[in-house]
Amino acid sequence: MYSLRSGYHKVLLFFLLTCFWQGAYAQSTQAGQPTPPEENRFTKTILANDLNEPMELAVAPDGRVFFTERKGGFYMYDPKSRATRLVREFPVYWETKYGNGLIGLALDPKFAENRYIYFYNTPISDTPKQHVSRFRLLDDGTLDLASEKVIIDIPIDYEISRHTGGSLAFDPQGNLYISTGDNTSPFASSGYSPLDERPGRALFDVQRTASNPNDFRGKILRIKPRTDGGYDIPEGNLFPKGTSGTKPEIYAMGCRNPYRITIDPATSYLYWGEIGPDAGKDSIQGPRGYDEFNQARKAGNFGWPYFIGNNIPYHDINFATNTVGGKFDPAHPLNDSPNNTGIQNLPPAQPAMIWYPYDKSPEFPELGTGGRSAIVGPVYHHNAASSSGVKFPAHYDKVLFITEWMRNWVFAVHLDDNQNVQRLERFMPQSGDFRRPIDMEFGPDGAMYILEYGSVYGIDNEDARLVRIDYNPGNRAPVAKVTARDTIGLAPLTVAFSSSKSYDFDKDKLQYEWRFEGGKVASTEANPTYTFRKNGIYPVTVKITDPAGASGVDTLLIRVGNTLPQVTINTTSNSTFYFDNVPLAYSVKVTDREDKTIDPKRVKVKLSYIPKLAGQEPLIGHQEFTDQYDLGRSLMSKSDCKACHQVDKPSVGPAFADVSRKYRGDKSALSRLANKVITGGGGVWGEVAMNAHPQLSRDEATEIVKYVLSLGDQQAQLSLPAQGSQVLKEHLGQSSPGQKEQGVYVLTASYTDKGGAIQPLTSSTSLVLRPATVEAEEADSLHQIRKQRTALSAIKDQSYFMLRNIDLKGIQKLTYRYSSLNKEAKVEVHTGSPTGPVISTFDLKPTGDWKEFREVTAPLKAPVGKHDLYFVFFRKEEPDAPLASVDWVRFER
Repeated sequence: MYSLRSGYHKVLLFFLLTCFWQGAYAQSTQAGQPTPPEENRFTKTILANDLNEPMELAVAPDGRVFFTERKGGFYMYDPKSRATRLVREFPVYWETKYGNGLIGLALDPKFAENRYIYFYNTPISDTPKQHVSRFRLLDDGTLDLASEKVIIDIPIDYEISRHTGGSLAFDPQGNLYISTGDNTSPFASSGYSPLDERPGRALFDVQRTASNPNDFRGKILRIKPRTDGGYDIPEGNLFPKGTSGTKPEIYAMGCRNPYRITIDPATSYLYWGEIGPDAGKDSIQGPRGYDEFNQARKAGNFGWPYFIGNNIPYHDINFATNTVGGKFDPAHPLNDSPNNTGIQNLPPAQPAMIWYPYDKSPEFPELGTGGRSAIVGPVYHHNAASSSGVKFPAHYDKVLFITEWMRNWVFAVHLDDNQNVQRLERFMPQSGDFRRPIDMEFGPDGAMYILEYGSVYGIDNEDARLVRIDYNPGNRAPVAKVTARDTIGLAPLTVAFSSSKSYDFDKDKLQYEWRFEGGKVASTEANPTYTFRKNGIYPVTVKITDPAGASGVDTLLIRVGNTLPQVTINTTSNSTFYFDNVPLAYSVKVTDREDKTIDPKRVKVKLSYIPKLAGQEPLIGHQEFTDQYDLGRSLMSKSDCKACHQVDKPSVGPAFADVSRKYRGDKSALSRLANKVITGGGGVWGEVAMNAHPQLSRDEATEIVKYVLSLGDQQAQLSLPAQGSQVLKEHLGQSSPGQKEQGVYVLTASYTDKGGAIQPLTSSTSLVLRPATVEAEEADSLHQIRKQRTALSAIKDQSYFMLRNIDLKGIQKLTYRYSSLNKEAKVEVHTGSPTGPVISTFDLKPTGDWKEFREVTAPLKAPVGKHDLYFVFFRKEEPDAPLASVDWVRFER
């Protein structure tokens, strides 16, 4: 998230990152630990959707929910009307690539009496600053603009206005806590601590802010707002009032970007999520990056930029001479930077409560791997006397909730009697469907309220939303699921319906009510059959009710009066392979029962070429084309790549399609970019470097890169007539001299009919052509053969490999590239099975060395149609001896 980590920076997963959450979380519990409530007892409800960069929320005693959007929107959700309305559009400076705007929000502890609301925002001003101001909410739900009181100003540098912090929280004593970021560029220190003391580089020296006791930035401030504006300094802050070279408002110093803070109302302990630096591995500059969850029982120094995690020290780097000094001492930190305006001898550094890197944490392995943007939530206190039917159970009493913006998880942190971490427990791992939680709070009803930022940073996400999570301690409603085999057809249409996928968590006996054409209940069976005798679109519903009266409803649309058109692609050319400069002759045939004449304008034919990258697998058919990118697509869906990237439009990072087009034809791109994903780097798409992702294996990074590099080419399509001939030569222009690029051509045809008696329906089909040279290691099936990265080996008597569904039209011979040490053998090509008809043979002769490859051509008698081809090896003498290594087989005209 650009805005959280570096100006939200570290949440940025720039170009092709993949910070991948490895596997589903297992909800096992250790012996003696209480089992968490069943996940199906929690219900998530969307209260407001399609928000625009939501930031912080507050729940009033009467249940109203207030929240902010970064670009200035201040909203109120009313639980009585179930409506959300804009209260005010604040005039704020919200430059997109920075983290400024309307960030923080807090209600006065006496809000029910005084209606005071506090805001942390960036006013439009000639003087760069953030400020906290207070307004009074009127009875009609509007802000009294004349009541504004500016409580405190926080000077910042616009030029490098990243790491803004901006969270607000009150303790029971009425003290206001304000988090501020270090306002320092992280981009010139390779993901380590930015300690650049060279003249003119103050904006790259975090010692001027976070470790400067005389500066508000990189801190959590603690003040007592006065009724008439301004504030007092409460007792117990880090530096006594009047101490030279310090700010008495400071409660916690040594912060990088404490983006969300919370106060435990029972203990007044302060908690916050600290968004850390980006380094992916330890080096001579210092430790790898960590995010932190911190607990402050009293005022203190929390280490940044000299320490991270559990006080892991950085080295003192001299940026002028590029030399590495000694490690900093957490017991006696010293800030001797020329950019420090405060005292030099700092309080001892305090370790983090929880800390974790990109990779798996040895101390907290439950947190998994991936990108990092730590967001703290509330401490829950169970009220047994409350009559609320949605309050969280006592299992979560005195539990701190934390969340991860990048990894999309929520954890419950159980604390012992001494308020130390006892254990971490994943919350709603299966059904949470969290969309980058950015703030959370419990309401007076004991339900959890969450602001979800949405999938991609820096845009108006459709899935940015305010949600509420309720707990159900009693009877659970059944879940209705209706299915049917046939949902489209002509009248009379008989449909067999099924409720077999419905379920009830309480295992109750259920009753069924089916409505097929609206109106009265037409069936009470579990799996009825019904005949629709008139054309139309029918929403069929099933209502399933348990003995307690709780019910679930599901709907399935039945369309009567039209059928799907039938689309086929015919070709007189080979339908499996393409050949250099050989035209593809094709014709598209469409039939439709309802359309008496086929409208040619409704027939769409497109041709696209998908190049193969170095190390990428060739494709045989359309299913293989789809499956080719499934792994990379799946890895990406489990990661946070899309936090900063979209497929076809730039956001914080470049569009994936732009990345694909930039590296098209670059033979070294796949290997180079996979390595860059793992190690990190920058300078290609802007000043922000890509995070390192050491948790990814080389294979995982490669699959993600394959998927991304395929996207731009999938969008480039040539429109063609319904019948014609097209010379396929795109593959000849995308390769190095003397080489051919092994991509695939995809010819797609679709037809949208006229709707019959109801609405139009569309059918489509595709013809996928692959190169005539087939890499042996990509065979569909192997028997007694070892698959290597670039060949098949350990071939012996009776070994075979199989290529599925091959069209041999026009094929007259096969050329093999193979090596063999010292054994002769016979190779037969069979159709249908290893013992099926033989269509080609050749005698395999030794090449004298396993590294010495030879090309041999054998004639082929091609049968009509498509066939599975079995390449079977025979040698009766020494049947277990290795015979050959096969590189590829080429099908020739």
